Amino acid sequence: MNTILKRTLLPSLMAASLAGVTLVPAQQASADDRVLRDIGIGAATNVVTGAIRGNGDFLGNAVKGGATGAAVNGANGLRGDRRHRNAAQDVGVGAGASALTGVITGDRKDTLGNAIDGAAVGGAIHLLTNGK
Repeated sequence: MNTILKRTLLPSLMAASLAGVTLVPAQQASADDRVLRDIGIGAATNVVTGAIRGNGDFLGNAVKGGATGAAVNGANGLRGDRRHRNAAQDVGVGAGASALTGVITGDRKDTLGNAIDGAAVGGAIHLLTNGK
């Protein structure tokens, strides 16, 4: 009886799961067509704030800022209305993404500073792109 159930149910279950995976369309990526603009704004802003605070090197700050800009763009892509950004969301996502990127890249000694830089990136992206 057990062998009959395996031979009957398993192929049907596998076919159904395969059809469900291939025929159900995947959700579109959250980042929009302006992701490169936000990455550029983030990299430039983080280079400037890093230079002002004397934290890190040019390339490291640009990488953290670019990653933060992409995260802010992705967070806004989750919202239905992409033209009207939320300032608190942009600043919060920027702070969190920059702190996390700093940990990933090995800049663990100044997590609060990385969060401040990321908040500045989120604020700059919000100011430069809100309503556009």
